[in-house]
Amino acid sequence: MGSLRPARIVACLAPLALVVAGCGGGTRQDAGEPSGTYRVEVLDASFPTRQSLAEPAVMRVQVHNSGTKAIPDVAVTVDSFDSTSQQQGLASDERPVWIVDQGPVGGTTAYVNTWALGRLPAGATRTFTWHVTAVAAGRHTVSYRVAAGLNGKARARLAGGGVPGGSITVAISGKPAQAVVDPATGDVVRKP
Repeated sequence: MGSLRPARIVACLAPLALVVAGCGGGTRQDAGEPSGTYRVEVLDASFPTRQSLAEPAVMRVQVHNSGTKAIPDVAVTVDSFDSTSQQQGLASDERPVWIVDQGPVGGTTAYVNTWALGRLPAGATRTFTWHVTAVAAGRHTVSYRVAAGLNGKARARLAGGGVPGGSITVAISGKPAQAVVDPATGDVVRKP
């Protein structure tokens, strides 16, 4: 059996070094996000405060860029579409309060409960809209907060310096909304 010379060892290890360099290497995820503070204003946040089980509802958050520079990637995180269960032995303690039927169009991100609608020029407004269905009765508070980017380097702030966001308290009745199917059209007709 022959001995390995240093040149052969280097030749054998070079491909391995390339594979290892590719694992976890490369540019940081936040490398393209500019650092800075961007002024925003929440013009409107709406969600019906009285709902029923199985009743579709719409939540809207309207964000205005009140600053002088474009926001890199305006985003809204919504907490409390889920609640935390105290029941022991569950694989996950998160339980839905609302099912998100459709989030803001074009706003899907890899982040949990966060939607982003891209660059927002100075003076422009963007509306985030969620179509949801209530699946858990009770009194629930939905909280939201606005960000100027997804990675934390671009920060959204109100004129007074606070973090833009808010909350809406909703009472969900345990009695499902009354509905019938119109036999002529097949549409679901909700009764008051």
